[in-house]
Amino acid sequence: MTDIRRTVLWVVFTMSLVLLWDGWQKHNGHPSMFSPSAPKAVATAPTGAASGGVPAATAGAPGTAAVAATPTTAAPSEKITVRTDVLTVTVDTLGGDIVRAELPKYLTAPDPTVTDQLLQMVGLKKPAPFTPEPVVLFNAGQQYRAQTGLVGAQGPLPTHNTPMTAVEGPRELAAGQDEVKLRLESPEVGGVKLVKTFTFKRGAYTVGVTHEIVNAGSAPVTPQVYLQLVRDGSTVTGGAAFTPSFTGPAVYNSNTKFKTLKFEDIDKNKVDIEKQANDGWVSMVQHYFASAWLVNEPGNREFFVRKLPGQAGVRGDTYATGMVFTLPTLAPGASTTQNATLFAGPQEENNLAKLAPGLERVKDYGVLTILAEPLFWLLDKLHGFIGNWGWTIVALVLLLKIALYGLNASAYKSMARMKAVAPRINEMKERLKDKPQEMQQEMMKIYREEKINPIGGCLPIFLQMPIFMALYWVLLSTVEMRQAPWILWITDLSVRDPYFILPLLMMASSLFQVWLNPPAADPVQQKMMWIMPIAFGVMFFVFPAGLVLYWLTNNILSIAQQWMINRQLGVN
Repeated sequence: MTDIRRTVLWVVFTMSLVLLWDGWQKHNGHPSMFSPSAPKAVATAPTGAASGGVPAATAGAPGTAAVAATPTTAAPSEKITVRTDVLTVTVDTLGGDIVRAELPKYLTAPDPTVTDQLLQMVGLKKPAPFTPEPVVLFNAGQQYRAQTGLVGAQGPLPTHNTPMTAVEGPRELAAGQDEVKLRLESPEVGGVKLVKTFTFKRGAYTVGVTHEIVNAGSAPVTPQVYLQLVRDGSTVTGGAAFTPSFTGPAVYNSNTKFKTLKFEDIDKNKVDIEKQANDGWVSMVQHYFASAWLVNEPGNREFFVRKLPGQAGVRGDTYATGMVFTLPTLAPGASTTQNATLFAGPQEENNLAKLAPGLERVKDYGVLTILAEPLFWLLDKLHGFIGNWGWTIVALVLLLKIALYGLNASAYKSMARMKAVAPRINEMKERLKDKPQEMQQEMMKIYREEKINPIGGCLPIFLQMPIFMALYWVLLSTVEMRQAPWILWITDLSVRDPYFILPLLMMASSLFQVWLNPPAADPVQQKMMWIMPIAFGVMFFVFPAGLVLYWLTNNILSIAQQWMINRQLGVN
């Protein structure tokens, strides 16, 4: 039975590592080892829509062969920068695109390799000079921009390729002001004039965008407003480890909920989304940050996610996700407005939930959302009281240990009793090594006499494994812990320990736990019990310091509880 118990524990331990790695791979946009490939979408385009779900109308509009992330012909262009306390946004007068968004309160940080860190520790390499800069979402290097425009069946209308004129006004949020506005006006195209008004508010990572459409022609028109996010297929390095986090488009509506789409699936035409809905939004997601077009007012909208045709002078493929809204027919001289909100900022879960239904899902916890969300809620409440994310993690482990104290105590008592009777069992095994059936009967007799359940320690491990996995995703995805310090050398809980002190301490605590546990009867198993903590600890060299802190704290509290129980039972 001892061997059975150890086998169960090894299976649980191994599966924990496999599931952890598989989850990490999926989070970073790589194929899962277990999930089948997504079925190829067979939906047809909505009525009046071309490929990608965007109505075909004029050259240069989304959904047509002439669409481009940047204009294909030279046109007047002026870059206008608007500054608030939390955003520095650049708007291009060519089409009114938002082409750059800096987040001055979130700075970049160097992410040296493990080899570089080790060489720096022993003095064989000096850290490269580095000056932190604001995190940038929209940028020219990735062809990443937010675009809007008009299309219609009647002919060409103002699009994101139409030159616009800026109306003079303030470009920076002044002291005492709560908002600043930028107004752009297009010339008449197809008898229609488009006016875009961007509203920037203090403390907000959102930009209000009002589209005023004026029919200056002599015939009625039925315009459609499109909102889209465009960028290339490059990934963004996640600060948690040596692999990139998921980067790509996401779509949400109340019917099909949240869905992310990989760039490679778009290449293979495996885009299976609901084309029409009465609510929802579109987003471009990356590690810790996201952009999204939001229209919270209910109303029919068409969604699209597609690969854009290649453009001269543009390296790599570009992709677009967006929505299209059909407006009422405008008689000559009539006008109408359409309001939208562009979000460009950090994935702060509490703030996202206030902006739009389901927007907090861009911070995706995967299949363990049901556990991860309450864990983050508890972490958030503890942090509000403690004020330091490192000590918040320690407090969380303490609360979890208290909640699982009874189950853990039962497991440790079982292990302590097994350690106490280990010499007796080893003597019996040596004496009856040629009589396996009699050996098994004698072992069961000893277990009954000593009131030992050889697999009694498995249940706590089964219960704690999903909690650990869920907490892993919480720590990996929580932007609030990005560059959050703990103590001394730990200045960022979201990246690996720069001196590997926490992983080494965790490794030492795991080895001490092996010493506290009853030794395996099989010498090979016993060697493996000492090797695995070392292998596991080495893997933690590249894990976020916050996750290693969780595991180390858990080990220390487990050792304390097991040591206490061993003393109570008189086991050395």
